[in-house]
Amino acid sequence: QVQLVESGGGLVQAGGSLRLSCAASGRTFSSDAIAWFRQAPGKQREFVAAISCNGGSTYYADAVKGRFTISRDNAQNTVYLQMNSLKPEDTAVYYCAARPASRYYTSPIQYDYWGQGTQVTVSS
Repeated sequence: QVQLVESGGGLVQAGGSLRLSCAASGRTFSSDAIAWFRQAPGKQREFVAAISCNGGSTYYADAVKGRFTISRDNAQNTVYLQMNSLKPEDTAVYYCAARPASRYYTSPIQYDYWGQGTQVTVSS
């Protein structure tokens, strides 16, 4: 059974940093493209960042470009999202998602496996 577990969320002041982790089990993680999405109350789930299966390619939403960094450690079956210079508008539940292919997409419908989410709250 495939399982993705996010961790690292919490409450932080504007300008602060958090590092989210997504640990995978139950499948060959190194064959998956991984993405982070987020969903704020009353809003649709939106793409944040993605990384190819070998980590050689990454892509970011304009809203987080230059502030967030996605990385992965396939030996540890874990993907990270380093979030710096956080803003109140970054407040959301953050989800990691896996796609059993090397290429990533920005649409959530392209992803087969999802974690339960971790809450990030940025206070002003």
